[in-house]
Parts: sequence; C-alpha cells; structure tokens
Amino acid sequence: MIKVLPRNILRFIVLILLQVWVLNNIQFSGFVNPYLYVLFILLLPFETPGWLVLVLSFFLGLSVDMFTDTIGMHASASVFMGFLRSFVLQSIAPRDGYETGTYPRVFYYGFTWFLKYSLLLVFLHHLFLFSIEVFNFKTFYFVLLRTVVSTIFSSILILLSQYLIFRK
Repeated sequence: MIKVLPRNILRFIVLILLQVWVLNNIQFSGFVNPYLYVLFILLLPFETPGWLVLVLSFFLGLSVDMFTDTIGMHASASVFMGFLRSFVLQSIAPRDGYETGTYPRVFYYGFTWFLKYSLLLVFLHHLFLFSIEVFNFKTFYFVLLRTVVSTIFSSILILLSQYLIFRK
C-alpha cells in the first residue's frame, strides 16, 4: 500500500503533463483528439473506494481544464467516467471476482478483458466530453463519429502504454 500512493501521484502528474504539453497539440483537423489522461482512472487499484475515485477523477479533470481553459468539461467527463468505473468493473468481472492485490491491467486479466474495460470507459468519457462541448443534438452523428475515432486513437495509446510502460 505504501508503494501505491507515490506511484499514483507520479502517474497523475506525468499523465497531466503529457496530456497538456504533447497530446493536446495533436489534432487531426480538429477531429481526432487523444486523451491519455483517463489512463489514471483506468489504472486505479480495485480496492479504491468509490468516493475516492470520484474525488481523484474530479481533480484529474480539473487539472486538465486549468491548462486548456475548458471550464469544467474535462472535470465533469472524468467524474462521469469515475462514477461508471465500478459498474463496468462489476459487469465484466471474472467468475471468481478480482484477486486482492491485483490491478486493472493487461498482465493480470488479459488483453480481451482490458480491451473491453478500457474501450467502454474511454468511449463513455469521450461521448460525454464531446456532447457537452457541442451541447446540441443537431450534430449528434458528428459527435458520435468523433467519439468513435478519438476512442480508437486513445485506446491504442492506452494499450501501447500497457506493453511499453506498465509491466508486471
């Protein structure tokens, strides 16, 4: 437990700085926006209480909002994702449940499990974020297409991080 706190603080800071300095400058004609900062919420330990996930999600999104002048859009989308995290984890849980001391990673539960977990939560985060950005139903199909493409791009980055950085 003592190693978990500094590791998560470092992950929080690194993901925000990477998002703000590098990934926010990558945009393919304003259509594809990679959001890797959501990886922090995805990789929180299973034993993290729900209220703490919501608080951490809020501060994560608020930190990105402060650097990008988006006035709470990332904070609300991150809290939405943090709220849905427990429901998604319950719905895709292995038959025996999650083992104590393991983390939501490819190396513990396999590629298929992690792909379902990350794709679903990243898609919901992006759909919420892009919907409140546009805030009308006239461009629903544009928002949906943008969500799908950005989810694919973000998920590729998240999966690459699992194999390159977050090893067992």
